[in-house]
Amino acid sequence: MINGGVSFWWDQVGVPVPRPGLDGDLDCDVCIVGGGLTGLWTAYTLAALDPGLDIVVLEAQFAGFGASGRNGGWLSAELSGSKERYGATHGRDGVLALVRAMEQAVDDVIDVCRDEGIDADIVKNGVLYVARSPAQLVRLREGLASDAHWGIGEEHQVELGTAELAERLHVDHAVGATFSPHCARVHPARLVAGIAAAAERRGVRILERTRATRIDAGVVTTDRGRVRAPSILRCLEGYTAGLRGQRRTWLPMNSAMIVTEPLPDSVWSEIGWSGAELLGDNANAYCYAQRTADGRIALGGRGIPYRFGSRTDVEGQTQEWTVESLTGILHDLFPATRQAAVAHAWCGVLGVPRDWCASVSYDPSSGLGWAGGYVGSGLTTTHLAGRTLADLVLGRDTDLTALPWVNRDVRRWEPEPLRWLGVRAMYGLYREADRREDKGLDRPSRLARIGDRLTGR
Repeated sequence: MINGGVSFWWDQVGVPVPRPGLDGDLDCDVCIVGGGLTGLWTAYTLAALDPGLDIVVLEAQFAGFGASGRNGGWLSAELSGSKERYGATHGRDGVLALVRAMEQAVDDVIDVCRDEGIDADIVKNGVLYVARSPAQLVRLREGLASDAHWGIGEEHQVELGTAELAERLHVDHAVGATFSPHCARVHPARLVAGIAAAAERRGVRILERTRATRIDAGVVTTDRGRVRAPSILRCLEGYTAGLRGQRRTWLPMNSAMIVTEPLPDSVWSEIGWSGAELLGDNANAYCYAQRTADGRIALGGRGIPYRFGSRTDVEGQTQEWTVESLTGILHDLFPATRQAAVAHAWCGVLGVPRDWCASVSYDPSSGLGWAGGYVGSGLTTTHLAGRTLADLVLGRDTDLTALPWVNRDVRRWEPEPLRWLGVRAMYGLYREADRREDKGLDRPSRLARIGDRLTGR
């Protein structure tokens, strides 16, 4: 088994040879810090809207090194954050506008890939969330009731019975599920590499192996020189804490994944997973999975949720106990996989704001902006955020710039050791809640709600 090496996705396509880095100081019109999908979509959109702009993307490693090249491959319309928090400022109409924009963004990404000739293994077969205990079924239905309260109907997500679920795939001990058509499977590394190349074709300069250490109005300081620009956009997601003065802005939450060897037809026949639906569960410490284009199961979940001092992983390596935990979840979901070897394991970080809601912001007076804080639902959200940030930079008054996540004011995380203690306690409570629910509790455990209140989730 390979552990790390960035991710299985990059191992499949080959880690790219780094592009040239910054060589001394330079000036440009827009400097984007971070070569993940947020930064690349922003650059791609800006270059389309104003081809005359001189746009530079700075990346510490290579484009797609972070979460953009390590995620579960869910091109999903799931909101990054709480409907209640978005609704508190923009009401029901604002929440519905954001939901519809996310649904449309799934199709927009697919359209861009078609138009740009990006082969990212995209198949839009929807997403299934499975309940595997009475408590999970209650939580599933609470989610549907919340949708209905906000005016989000069955066109977004619908409940399935066990017989309807079994027509798509067989999950051990399933007692119910939901299905949403607004999700597509994607190969993350192929997607981000394709968008980077498409941005370059539009004239964007991507400078790699160039680590930004500080952002001020009008200037980015890096380990290889300074970049001066009227507009500077921070698109670092889980790596934001690496900038001077930003350690408490967003918390870098860790997520880990495993992928099996290609499974034989006999195993797929027993599982019944013949399509490309994405799969999640309704546990408190939830998992997420996809059937890959080459016949594997890639499954992710939480390992060590947070490292003290907002530290991040080294080249995607994860802990052996995390691999064992995820393997156990895989076998529990699909007993037919017990004889299948795990081929690769890896991990990465995602950005978590203090209120667990994404934001897109730009201050015309300083020229400083940012987007991120996707709390694990970023693959589609990066596209919508990038388009929104581009509109803000250009001063365009559009439907996107009126969405409820624009220019939100969110307080910072507590200093250490408080944030480490809080996040570790939260996931400890989630795991204990899941243990109690798995033993037959007929309602969601109150421990999970205590965990939510503890960190403001």
